[in-house]
Amino acid sequence: MANKTNFTPEEWKSLLEAAMMSGLAVTAAEPSGILGVLKESFAASRGLIEGKSDSDELVKAIEAEFETSEGRTFAKDGFREKLAGAKAAELKAKCIDSLKQAAAILEAKAPADAEAVKKWFYHISEKVAEADAEGGFLGFGGTKVTDAEKAALSEISAALKLA
Repeated sequence: MANKTNFTPEEWKSLLEAAMMSGLAVTAAEPSGILGVLKESFAASRGLIEGKSDSDELVKAIEAEFETSEGRTFAKDGFREKLAGAKAAELKAKCIDSLKQAAAILEAKAPADAEAVKKWFYHISEKVAEADAEGGFLGFGGTKVTDAEKAALSEISAALKLA
């Protein structure tokens, strides 16, 4: 089983970024106002934390990194670097590219763990997509997962090379 020591610092940062980018890709696909963005942010955090209960050691190692101040700072710095200067319309594409990069790193350095980690990244994306209904009134009605979010989930799945 792979862990942090199997990766260079830059590769590790890419995996941490991917955990964050997986949720942002869905949010960027169809921004839904401040309340929706907050709900989606909380959903991404919940999805990230759910990695702790995963049976895969690499998933647990990535999730554990977010529990430390140093790990969160390392991830946020990389996140900011990748998204610096990006316009709103470019955010989703940058997130998808980051997920492709993370998938390639996983397949090269941790093939036994790659599938579990990629499924966890996708799970975070699904949590975000399901976090807030779009088009309802006062929380009633609306569409749980919009067509734009479904398209983003499809792109995420393809980027991660999930079947």
